[in-house]
Amino acid sequence: MPAVILDGRRISREMRQELSARIEVLSRNAVIPMLAGIIVGDDAGSASYVRLKEKAAAEVGILSEMQHLPMDYTQKDLLARIGELNRRLDVHGIFVQLPLPPQFNEDVVLAAVSPAKDVDGFHPESVGRSWLGQEAFVPATPAGIMEMLRRSGYGDLRHRHAVIVNVDNLVGKPLAALLCQENVGANVTLCHPDTPGLADWTRQADLLVVAANRPRFITADMVKGGVIAVDFGANYVEDTSTQQGYRLVGDIDFEPVKEKAGAITPVPGGVGPMTVTMLLAHTVGAAERLATVA
Repeated sequence: MPAVILDGRRISREMRQELSARIEVLSRNAVIPMLAGIIVGDDAGSASYVRLKEKAAAEVGILSEMQHLPMDYTQKDLLARIGELNRRLDVHGIFVQLPLPPQFNEDVVLAAVSPAKDVDGFHPESVGRSWLGQEAFVPATPAGIMEMLRRSGYGDLRHRHAVIVNVDNLVGKPLAALLCQENVGANVTLCHPDTPGLADWTRQADLLVVAANRPRFITADMVKGGVIAVDFGANYVEDTSTQQGYRLVGDIDFEPVKEKAGAITPVPGGVGPMTVTMLLAHTVGAAERLATVA
């Protein structure tokens, strides 16, 4: 039987409706969630992603303020600008769009964002608290994966083997922190994509998460039957049948793996839509907490 398709677009729509209702409650108490973003330089991909966040925020009723700074901006000035946003009572969530130009130390910049407003989950305090199982923001992609699994009926992973083919700070490490907590209970293996004999690990996975940006990297012979396969790859491959001449595919060879898996995310339409939605959810959550504190 073909796999259940984990529809990130549908789940994202449901979540955004829920967020709109929560924002309505906040507005009755004179609180409107505000998301502030900073982008430095003129990278086209980053600018497009920031516009996507801005549009999504407006659709659910979140105010946004996107600050576009020149390429030659200094780190000192950027830190001062982040400090201003930290102090503003009307700003509930802050993100710094990555990557930054080479003159910046990303670790220093990300650590300057107040943990209470760190909706991207990159502050060292956020990272540490998430590993300890304490309330904290985590990066939007792993948060979105967990929410998708929970809402699709796959949230109980106790004593199941989760294999993550990614070891970065955006997906692999924070997802591992979420999966190994007592309330989830998974056994977690992190694999570098270049690991020799990678298939020996991926075939053990009850939950397989891949973020390697290698088209159709995980083939059907690399997974076991019934696996929950989550794909965060984004690869453009030539396809003369499309108007553009290319199409987007994931890291998992979707069609053959779909026939073997228990559940699978498509690309596009799987994890991707959840990522921006989780950023919005974090902003609303920050507004609710800060409003309670006030």
